[in-house]
Amino acid sequence: MNTNILSGLRVVEGAAFVASPSCGMTLSQLGADVIRFDPLEGGLDAHRWPVTREGRSLFWAGLNKGKRSIAVNLRSPEGQELLTGLIAAPGEGGGIFSTNLPATGWMSYDKLRARRADLVMVNVLGNADGTSAVDYTVNCATGFPFATGPAHGEVAVNPVNHVLPAWDLLTGMAAALAIVAAERHRRLTGAGQLVRVPLADIAFATVANLGWLAKAQVNQEDHFAVGNYLYGAYGSEFRLRDGRYCYVVGLTRRMWDELCKATGTTERMSSLGQAFGADLSREGERYRVRHAITALLAPWFETRTLAEVESAFAGTGVCWGPYRSFRQLLDEDPRVSEANPLFATLDQPGIGPSLVAGSPLQFSATSAEAPRGAPRLGEHTDEVLATLLGLSDGQIGALRDRGVVGGPIDLGA
Repeated sequence: MNTNILSGLRVVEGAAFVASPSCGMTLSQLGADVIRFDPLEGGLDAHRWPVTREGRSLFWAGLNKGKRSIAVNLRSPEGQELLTGLIAAPGEGGGIFSTNLPATGWMSYDKLRARRADLVMVNVLGNADGTSAVDYTVNCATGFPFATGPAHGEVAVNPVNHVLPAWDLLTGMAAALAIVAAERHRRLTGAGQLVRVPLADIAFATVANLGWLAKAQVNQEDHFAVGNYLYGAYGSEFRLRDGRYCYVVGLTRRMWDELCKATGTTERMSSLGQAFGADLSREGERYRVRHAITALLAPWFETRTLAEVESAFAGTGVCWGPYRSFRQLLDEDPRVSEANPLFATLDQPGIGPSLVAGSPLQFSATSAEAPRGAPRLGEHTDEVLATLLGLSDGQIGALRDRGVVGGPIDLGA
């Protein structure tokens, strides 16, 4: 029995950057057949950093895991016709197209729908009006950069854009959900549709959903950076005796009580609350006197190494975590190793052995698909053209001779 929960779903992907490729990767890791097309020389992100010392893109390999790859001359009318036929190919699970490329010309919804009336197309945009935007240009407008970084008081200075492309990743997940939802609608009604997923709208909806817009509107109050403190409760970083750092959270009443108990500060915290007129059983009050709480806790952490903190908190209800660099994460954390079924070591062509992640979703009714690596550019060109479009070896060979299709191709420096 095939245990991949999205087995039978086929998605053709024309994608670059983060949001749209991560959509396809998410679906592929759940068993969907995701066929990515790129120009013969590689797409916009074929060489995007991070890269190996030889210049091969780890970014491309990471976001295209488990997909099939075809290489096509996108400027060629023949190439465009092949891709149109592939997108519109018959079959219950086909007729699904995901892209963040300009949905114009042969790639427009109307042109493609003319070939398959029940087409499902998900178009990731920058802004809802179709103008361009990327994560950094969206994030700078959300308010978060002024709420990120070292505390600087009630003034909008020193904006800090987060290194994590949060809006891209959220948009990719939203696009994957849109495909599943639209495909379900098609199964129920027989009707396809175009779904537009604007990156900016995902970000602005999140600002509203988390209450930040309401705070600005209802309270007429802005929010600026408070450093590493957890807003609205207690959470802070501490430097340890061995030069390492950890972060400790007292968000719930239980977390707070366990932290005080483990650090032997229960009675002193009670006295601190009385001195400030603060009920420290309430999370908002813990935030109000956060600096005093940190000053009281700091000596406990300053005299201990990371290993000693881990030992002290083991078996308690303390919510905490160590700060780690990417290298330390790989070296120290068993959650990022083959001890975690999420990961497997694969020998990626041109890159070498490395940990590859599968889907983090865990379904009780189906077993997880083993992690798979990324394909070489155009690795599946012949296979896809033969099985889905019914082309013969001679026809495929003629297309290759005319420079319409290609692959497999190594994306070097």
